[in-house]
Amino acid sequence: MFELRRLRLLREFALRGTIADVAAALSYSPSTVSQQLAQLEREAGVALLEPDGRRIRLTAQGRLLAEHAARALELDEAAQHALAEAGRREPVRISAMATAAETIVPDALTLLADRAPDLRVEMTEAPPEQGLFELTTRRFDLVIAEQYPGHTRERREGTEHLLIGADPLRLALPPTEAPAALGALRERAWVMEPPGSAVRQWAVQQCRAAGFEPDVRFEAEGLTAHLRLIAAGHAVGMLPDLLWGRAPVPVTLADLPGSPVREVFAAVRAVSGESPEIRLVREALVDAFADYRRTP
Repeated sequence: MFELRRLRLLREFALRGTIADVAAALSYSPSTVSQQLAQLEREAGVALLEPDGRRIRLTAQGRLLAEHAARALELDEAAQHALAEAGRREPVRISAMATAAETIVPDALTLLADRAPDLRVEMTEAPPEQGLFELTTRRFDLVIAEQYPGHTRERREGTEHLLIGADPLRLALPPTEAPAALGALRERAWVMEPPGSAVRQWAVQQCRAAGFEPDVRFEAEGLTAHLRLIAAGHAVGMLPDLLWGRAPVPVTLADLPGSPVREVFAAVRAVSGESPEIRLVREALVDAFADYRRTP
């Protein structure tokens, strides 16, 4: 009989690729991970790992057992949710992108304090790419992420994407300026997210559709940096309404062609998506988001 904890280590190795990454993710020492995988090999009676240059990789038998380990972990999770339905609350671990962590998550927690005061919710702020990967490793139970028009997120096997709400995207100009059309900003300095991100690709395509290549002079992952650069008069950009929360808008906003929106969604594992705790959290997030839907 295989121990579930060791099966999880094998599954984590299949996803992450190195002993060091598995150890860091699960707060073990690399030697402990190696020892537990060696014990799993002895229990299996076949080699699960083999040398690959200076690294190691799964053997064919290792990949097969890792697939079975994934199913065993799903069954374990389903059993825990069944117990939760019988009255035992499980904590819900959330990964939230920055704009959600700063706005809708606090309001959702306020709603949950009234609706389910015994429910424990834990949150980590993380980029969508990281959160969605860690959802498959079971580090998180629910991930708040976004996708831009024409740039849908990868749907990993065994996960579901559930819409929280639509977030309008607008042009942002310095506060001393009047609203302007996108095509009128061809000579301006722009602030955008780093190359390779979905939002950067989307924003560049908007400019190209308007007939120009943007002069991206500033790059920053955090939208707060975008906002500060625009408010100080150094750049223009494209920002989502959720960024403002309920605070006054410190920049001039203008509509983009077609009035585009980004979709804010909750990603969950299919096996746990209908658990009472996760359903409560998701409903609170939808309600909290609805409170922020307003025209700046």
